[in-house]
Amino acid sequence: MQVNPYLFYAGNCEEAFNYYARVLGGVIEAMLTHEGTPAAQHVPADWVKKIMHARLSIDGEVLMASDAPPGTAERPAGFSVSLNVEEPARAEQVFAALADGGVIKMPIAPTFWAKRFGMCIDRFGIPWMINCD
Repeated sequence: MQVNPYLFYAGNCEEAFNYYARVLGGVIEAMLTHEGTPAAQHVPADWVKKIMHARLSIDGEVLMASDAPPGTAERPAGFSVSLNVEEPARAEQVFAALADGGVIKMPIAPTFWAKRFGMCIDRFGIPWMINCD
């Protein structure tokens, strides 16, 4: 069994996943729009180029997402995407990239349980926790 987060965006999934691929060193394995699929007839004309399904692989782990149908996007709550990073310098770099243009909830710093830990909400509205054991 595998557990993978599936995130929903308010029309900016493609931008978010391209950003994550760049700053996290991931590989976009899928980026499917509604256009050219049976789903295209169920979305407004200005939505056919929005993402129906995206898959990003980061060091063997998978993050998936799509653009929420128009008018249904909600602010994420009650969870964070947690990244475990091995080196403190890399943890700080990842945190800075994800926090850029977003909101820092807990600055990255040493804690009693980790070499580094920090929490932020990125510019796309997704909550993250960065942990370096």
